[in-house]
Order: sequence, then C-alpha cells, then structure tokens
Amino acid sequence: MLTVVRVLTAAVLAFSGTTADPIKAQQEWVLDALNVKQAWTVTKGEGVTVAVVDSAVDTRVKELKGRVTTGPDMTTGSVQRELPPGRHGTAMAALIAGSGKGDGYTGVAPSARILSLPMVIDEEPGSAVPPMEEQPGVQSPLARALRYAANHGAQVVSMSIGSYGPLRSEREAVSYALSKGVVLVAAVGNDGQTQYARDKGTSYWSFPAGYPGVIGVAAVDKQGKRASFSSDNLSVLVSAPGVDVPVVKRGSGYELSQGTSSAAALVAGVAALLKARYPALAPEQVAQALAASARGRPAAGDDDETGFGVVDAAAALNAAERLVGAKRSITPGVEHFGQGEDTPVPSRPGPDPVRLWLYGGGVLVALAMFCGAIVVLNQRKEQ
Repeated sequence: MLTVVRVLTAAVLAFSGTTADPIKAQQEWVLDALNVKQAWTVTKGEGVTVAVVDSAVDTRVKELKGRVTTGPDMTTGSVQRELPPGRHGTAMAALIAGSGKGDGYTGVAPSARILSLPMVIDEEPGSAVPPMEEQPGVQSPLARALRYAANHGAQVVSMSIGSYGPLRSEREAVSYALSKGVVLVAAVGNDGQTQYARDKGTSYWSFPAGYPGVIGVAAVDKQGKRASFSSDNLSVLVSAPGVDVPVVKRGSGYELSQGTSSAAALVAGVAALLKARYPALAPEQVAQALAASARGRPAAGDDDETGFGVVDAAAALNAAERLVGAKRSITPGVEHFGQGEDTPVPSRPGPDPVRLWLYGGGVLVALAMFCGAIVVLNQRKEQ
C-alpha cells in the first residue's frame, strides 16, 4: 500500500507569465544581490553534488541536461516508481546549478551537479498540510531522502519544502546527514501574513527548517527588505532574494517566482561554492561563514525576519578561508585563552606534612605536660 506523503512545498511558486527580456538580463539583479560573480573568480562549484529534495527534476532542460542524477522515489520505502518531472523541483535545481548553456539560465553554482530525490508533493499555491503522526519504525519521505543523499555523495541538500511539526525519523536523519558533513539548507516557509502571525507577532515553525543544524532561509525583495509573506521566527539564519525571482520552467522557458523556496535554493548554491573551495568545511562552519559575512545585518545583529542578513557569496568564501586558517593554526600546547598567572603546582595527594608535624608536636607537648602533672601529684602524696 502506498504511503501518503506529508511533505509539501513550504514556499510555493506563484507565476506571473513568461519574461520578455533575455533571461540573463532578468536574473542579473539576483546574482548581484548575492555577489555571485565575484565569487565565480574563485569557484563555480566544481566537484560538488547538491541533492534537491522536491518534485522530480526535468533532465531535458538545456541548462541541466547531462548534469542531473535521479534517485528513487522517496515517497515510500516499499513501492518504487518513476515520477514525472515537476515544476517546482526543476525550478529549484536550475537556481542552484543552471549551466547558462545557449544563453540560458545560470545558477549560483553552474559547475555543480544535481542529485534529484523526488517525492510526491503538492505544488499548488497556498497548500498547507497538518503534521503526520509518527508511525513507529517508519521513516518519513524526507528522512529517507536525507539518508540517501548522505550515502550517495551529496555535499549539500536543498529543501524548499516543509510542513508543521517535527518527526523523530527526520530529526535522526538530520543528525545522520550532519555527521557525514552534509550541509542542509531549507526554506523557512511563507506564513508571514497568516492570521496566527498577525496575532502572535511570529510565524509557525516549518520543518525541516526548524531542525537544529539546518540553515533556515527567509526571503527578501529587490531592496533587501523582508518579503511580507516570509515566515519570521528563530529558525531564520540568513536570507536571500525570494520576490520576482526568474526561474526555469519545466520543459523550456522561464517565469517568475515568489517564495522562500527560491531563497533557499539560492543559498544552497552558495553553500555549494563554499564546499567546492573548502571540501573539509563542516556544516556548522558553512553556516557560520554565511551568517558572519551577510550584508544588510539588522541593527541588533540578527532578528527573526532576515536572520543575520542577505547572503554574500564572495564574502562568505573569505569568511570560510579565515575559518579554515584558524582551524589549521590551533595545535596542542599553543596558548589559546590568553596570558595569565601560572597556576600553582598542585600539592601531592595525602596529608599535609607540615600539619602532620604540628599535630605530632602538639601531641608530644600534651603528653609531656600530662606526665609532668602525674609526677607532681605523686610527689605531693608522698609528702
């Protein structure tokens, strides 16, 4: 029996028709917002595989042709089938690794490869789904996808999907992928304008963005301001363009997208650049590099709306270089916490010798006095 998949698009695409101008001109502002072209002087993502957990990627798209490997259907662990190409997954894959072939769309990491991990999802705008009850011993589609990605060479996983409520199988799969050095990036969701958000001043948490160790990405507009629909809560680490972002259509052509989905895919592309340049960079170091180098940082340093600010690809590469350098400079015996007085040599274990002599001397004096008193008393009796 086929298991019903609960994972739906957390950041749904909403389109406004085809673009009239050449696609490279249309996407120029997105690449500029992320400072990608400067980063390309260092790396374009060579040797990195990004897993896209989403609807199936259309391998016929010219910008992705020959550069996509498709994994099994993650919807169920028992029934395997070939899923048709999806609109959402194709768009996200091209945002990450579009090659620009034939004056076409260029992704953030155009030399990276895509591992498509398809599942049945609802691609209709405004979709929402309650959390599925955990079934003992049964992994969710997302949990299966994360483990598959970690075991099949993915260095980055892009998850422009989500639902409400965590699952144990997913938490464990997230921990497993992180332990394998895989960078996990997810959209925080599009609940910024819900009634709950207006009443509470914060948005529902969406998962997988809400799991510890996952880089949660919010959406901003062309001015770098938080998109009104973008969820705001503590799962937001950084932000990226998510308003009127050009994307590749399934089959051919281009269209515009709205949502944190696009923002997450773009940041996954930047993460691919970091892993290409510094393959040994741990997931937490990638997150640190992205956050520390972000532009448009809020006055307080970070907030629930845009996190630490908008990702800057070139600055993130510089930050990663410093992290790698700092890691290599730390060797055993090196002063690490600063100068200070030397700690006194610890005393030997057991009784203190000085105190023993004082104590022994006191006992001897007391015995002498006691004996003297007895002698005096005896002398008095004899008299």
